[in-house]
Amino acid sequence: MNASQWLVRALAAEGLDTLFGYPGGAIMPFYDALYGSDLKHILVRHEQGAVFAANGYARASGRAGVCVATSGPGATNLVTGIADALLDSVPMVVITGQVPTSLMGTDAFQEVDVFGMTLPLVKHSFLVRHVDELPAAVGEAFRLARSGRPGPVLVDLPKNVQTTDASHLPPHRPLPVDATGVAAQVEIARATWLLAQARRPVIYAGGGIALGDALEAFREFVDAAGVPTVSTLRGLGALPDAHPLNLGMLGMHGTRTANMAVQEADLLVVVGARFDDRATGKLEEFAPDAQVIHLDIDAAEIGKLRKVAAGLRGDLRDSLGALTAAAHDHGRPDCVAWRTACQERKRQHAFRYDAPGPGVYAPALLRRLSELAPSAIVSCDVGQHQMWVAQHWRFDHPRRHLTSGALGAMGFGLPAALGAQLACPRAQVVCVSGDGSFLMNVQELATLGRYRLPVKIVLLDNQRLGMVRQWQELFFQQRYSETDLSDNPDFVALAASFGIESFHLDRAADADAALERLLAAPGPALLHVAIDAMANVWPLVPPNRNNAQMLHDPEVANAALSS
Repeated sequence: MNASQWLVRALAAEGLDTLFGYPGGAIMPFYDALYGSDLKHILVRHEQGAVFAANGYARASGRAGVCVATSGPGATNLVTGIADALLDSVPMVVITGQVPTSLMGTDAFQEVDVFGMTLPLVKHSFLVRHVDELPAAVGEAFRLARSGRPGPVLVDLPKNVQTTDASHLPPHRPLPVDATGVAAQVEIARATWLLAQARRPVIYAGGGIALGDALEAFREFVDAAGVPTVSTLRGLGALPDAHPLNLGMLGMHGTRTANMAVQEADLLVVVGARFDDRATGKLEEFAPDAQVIHLDIDAAEIGKLRKVAAGLRGDLRDSLGALTAAAHDHGRPDCVAWRTACQERKRQHAFRYDAPGPGVYAPALLRRLSELAPSAIVSCDVGQHQMWVAQHWRFDHPRRHLTSGALGAMGFGLPAALGAQLACPRAQVVCVSGDGSFLMNVQELATLGRYRLPVKIVLLDNQRLGMVRQWQELFFQQRYSETDLSDNPDFVALAASFGIESFHLDRAADADAALERLLAAPGPALLHVAIDAMANVWPLVPPNRNNAQMLHDPEVANAALSS
């Protein structure tokens, strides 16, 4: 048994069933060991597709994703996806081939220092120079990827190490994840007191709720405290869309209800969120009257951007349980009035879907699709369509919303959807993409067709880089520099060439029939939707403004920007 064969058995012992990759010279011994194994390897058509597929697999399932590539360009093509996993705290183990140890440092064919290159982008890196180092490296890689705040770990394997005899190595046994600890009692007591005193409290929910498996504890806390709740992009679904205390997403493209509630709050209970600039707007004017209780597993996030009155560092389930035990539905008249005001504002400022004209209105289409596929896992690319999904889809679980949040990586949607479908084979998986993002990893249509994965693609085509064009319209005097994509290919014919059912929609009157056809397709399918090239995402908080200064429509925007 050589080291590659030992590694294949070790991956199986870690509970891995599926991995994503692309072979090459320096990783060939590992691929030879995969031949005939029980592991399901998905051959993507670009290494970035592999890392994003592993990313989607991990996000949808909560298990560590694994991707594999060869040295040199294979490894460098993984870098964007590794960065995405780090910034969105996605557990992932990345395995790369490397030139033999005797050639390292000689500029050998396809030699790149991927260990050094990815140091800022991983929780930890391992360069395995000797076969005896392999068991510790593999065990630690999975332990670190899953422990605490999850993230990616790199294992770089020189080719000669992969072929070295490993018959003396013990069978692999997974290592337990690190204990996360509990928040200090003094901080819990302080937080409990602050919550009891608050007159206009708001709960601010982030992606850490899903990462910490704290969904049930979070919902119990919200119901016990009776506090209006807002969500970040990656916190959507922490409360079901229809929950009466759910005010929606906050931030640059958040709801007016959520943003105004935060700006007027006297207390923010921040759960697994990090005060991202897209959520806060102008930070020094964010929630100006609010004290902050911050719950997070990562001590580095508490107090990093906003001074806290109570910092609960530890397992979110334990921290939320402690607050729930002491919380009660605020029955004081001022708290009741605050809840009522928030809910009334939510009714007043609810999104409308009665857009005039015969063309397809993207928000209405996505809202309708969410009604037809209420339990779907939705994988988004990045741009206007990403924000429309966040605003208009009715999410009831955060693991059903897969999106590149902190990195904002175009090309994420299709390969992440592949990974999610393989992680959750019985789930309905929908990829929502834009014409700009879609072409960045369009080659994964071949992967979709080869494995007949029943992913349904909604491609919103405005023949523009829509979000950039919107900003050029509003903030760059309509100087539309390099955002015209009017020479897009025939996407219906393109998908059909990969053996994928595909069809076109350009009339609102035909939307229901098109969506029903899409969802009923037995295998992969693509719905190409023509939308208005000048459609914008509203609301919008302009740069260097606070969240109360959001713009809502073109006329208001033009007046505000010219003043």
